[in-house]
Amino acid sequence: MRYEFLIVLGAALTTPLAADSLLSFTLGALEKHRGNQEKASEHLHEAYRQEPTSLPLARIEIQRHLSSGDKIAAKKIYREMINAFPEDYAIQMEYGDFLGGISRGESADTTLQKEVYTKLLKKLPGDYVVLERLVRLAREHENDDEARILLEQLNTESPEATRFYITTTKSLYDSRDARAADRINKCFEKALDSNPEWAEVARAASDHFRSIGRLDLAISVLQKHVASVPSSLDLKIRLGILLLEAGNDREAVEVLNGVLSVHPKKTLAHQVLAKHFRQQNELDLSRYHSAELLKLRGGSPEEFLELSEEFIEGSDYRSARLLLEKAVFDHEKDIRLLTKLAIATLNDPETKADADRLFRQVEALAGDIDQSDPVYVLEAAKRLMEMGETRQAEEKLKEAIRTFPKSARKETAGALRALAEIWLTEGRNEAAARALIKRATALEKD
Repeated sequence: MRYEFLIVLGAALTTPLAADSLLSFTLGALEKHRGNQEKASEHLHEAYRQEPTSLPLARIEIQRHLSSGDKIAAKKIYREMINAFPEDYAIQMEYGDFLGGISRGESADTTLQKEVYTKLLKKLPGDYVVLERLVRLAREHENDDEARILLEQLNTESPEATRFYITTTKSLYDSRDARAADRINKCFEKALDSNPEWAEVARAASDHFRSIGRLDLAISVLQKHVASVPSSLDLKIRLGILLLEAGNDREAVEVLNGVLSVHPKKTLAHQVLAKHFRQQNELDLSRYHSAELLKLRGGSPEEFLELSEEFIEGSDYRSARLLLEKAVFDHEKDIRLLTKLAIATLNDPETKADADRLFRQVEALAGDIDQSDPVYVLEAAKRLMEMGETRQAEEKLKEAIRTFPKSARKETAGALRALAEIWLTEGRNEAAARALIKRATALEKD
């Protein structure tokens, strides 16, 4: 109720009213707010009677007639307003739209609606808003020939008009119609020659040219656009994608890196570069962009684990740690991620001192589950050795050597060497230690 009251009150405030009509309007608005519809209607009708050339009051009066089912009276008010303001084309457009809204299949109202728009078109030749309605009317009545004639009258000097011309032409003609295709091409070329800054038209044109096999034109359109609007980052990314498709890898990478230098959080640019560099076997760069992508948009625990393992295998512990910090934040209950974070933290010189806390946290949360991750077990044993707790490290390493799966050859070799190091450092089991080293060397060679 209050919302309707504010709408009615706003109508008066936006258009000056004479004293008598303003008083009647105010009384009507007040009664409407109080919920007394009958009295409100009487006062608002009186306000319109006192000032029939006020468009806001006329609209209220039109709604009053429509509520009582009197469409004839409502149409009469519109005609009177058009006669009072013959140069106000917005009222005529509103009248046409009104007729479309009340027609409900009645041919008389539809015919009158078309007449209103047609008269308006003579005053506004080529106007997009008028022609869009006339084309729609023609198509609703299955008169595509008339729609085609009307469409060619359109002035395509706005992005909306250009897009309407293109989409409507495509739907009115067979895709194999060479003349229609030529008109579409020329429309795009004309629009972008004059206004290369139109982003939506540039994207539509680029997609169109690519769809008809003209990748060169698809790229050229975007190049002109981004030259005109350097801040159009999304279309720069699209340009980079098309350059890669065309085999212009160096230029594509330059364009995409340029986007990221301005906006480092553009996820699509990272995604495209990650895929490209992996295809080129440039794994360091691929991992970098993959990591940035995961940090920005998040991902599943498995995605984080897979990429962090790549970093760890490449001894890039800092990158692994930064990625896993985000992973643990997003998936705080996943013990696998916390385990990997402990390993990366221990091996990153910047954060080595923080590793002990993470290892204790893993052991407290996981119990015996740490034995299922050979990498973690080996790193945990090395940590114990650094802390001087060699007896605990020795027991952990012995258990690891017995339980590691056959596939964990690298970690088993590491455990053998670590156990041998303990024995040799403490001057015991020297022969056994050297046997362990020999066994580790054999595993590493296989």
